Amino acid sequence: MKTIPFPYPSKESFLQNVMDKLKLIWEEISYPKGYVLFNRDKIERDVYLIKQGIARAYIEVEGRDVTIWFGQENDIIISAQGYVNGRKGYETIELLEDAVLYKMNLEQLHRLYEQDIDVCNWARKLIEKEFVGTEHHLISNLSMSATERYLQLLKEKPEILQRVQLRHIASYLGISSEHLSRIRANTKNRVV
Repeated sequence: MKTIPFPYPSKESFLQNVMDKLKLIWEEISYPKGYVLFNRDKIERDVYLIKQGIARAYIEVEGRDVTIWFGQENDIIISAQGYVNGRKGYETIELLEDAVLYKMNLEQLHRLYEQDIDVCNWARKLIEKEFVGTEHHLISNLSMSATERYLQLLKEKPEILQRVQLRHIASYLGISSEHLSRIRANTKNRVV
């Protein structure tokens, strides 16, 4: 079987090629900390790439916010329902820091997918990464203790713990802020 050579000398040159094409359809915008980018029950027609800043997605459960996702530099902000099904989303997405984002219209992005296999493959890889991350978070919540989930987050995304309020981290871990404080005190000297 003959293999088809990768048309770029490196992953970096591939990504640069994709970014050069995306630049044709994106607009760089800035929003302040606390800005709500997506509202639940609204069809979202834009996709964002985080250049600088951090965001969280949350849902409302019994009158309280439950954090389901954190995004930071080079992550994509997307409403899965809007992106895949063209339906209203279930999440609200807010910025936790002043942010600089690349805003892309979903229709223009889909047209670019149809015209350019590199951009299409980049998007596929990005969605695959998000799918695996979501699955990983779900399995962790179902199979690990709160302390194990905290230590895993500390290992995988230590910067989140420096940049995000503890109440949002507790919500993401599925525990109370008080429980998180006890875990932090008990694991303070552990090496991750």
